[in-house]
Amino acid sequence: MRVVFIPEAERAMRDHARAEYPHECCGALLGREEGNTRIVEQVIRLANERTEERERRFYLSPQQVLMAERRARELGLLLLGFYHSHPDHPAIPSEYDREHALPYYSYPIISVMQGEPVELRSWRLKEDRSGYDEEAVNR
Repeated sequence: MRVVFIPEAERAMRDHARAEYPHECCGALLGREEGNTRIVEQVIRLANERTEERERRFYLSPQQVLMAERRARELGLLLLGFYHSHPDHPAIPSEYDREHALPYYSYPIISVMQGEPVELRSWRLKEDRSGYDEEAVNR
């Protein structure tokens, strides 16, 4: 699977990650699928609802996920996944990320080093939930 971000969507994710530093940001990916390619046309900033350890954890309530699904439908798009940032850590999913992920969705992670977004990588949870496959990211 390959993920393509239109420039405005990638810029919005990076701006969100920068604004929330040193805490993790999170949001939804809206777009379409063409064969083995996911095209992210829009992102929605969502609130990190964690009350503690926000520098290394995020939480999305079911209500926020439902809102993102509704918004995607209104726009004639698909909810393709959820992005988040890793402040001062690599763009690699943690065990916590794996435990809270679902198959099908794409999970881009933005590494933010000293307040600046640097690396963007995307991951997809294996069907057996044992780990991730990395998705190619194209801009």
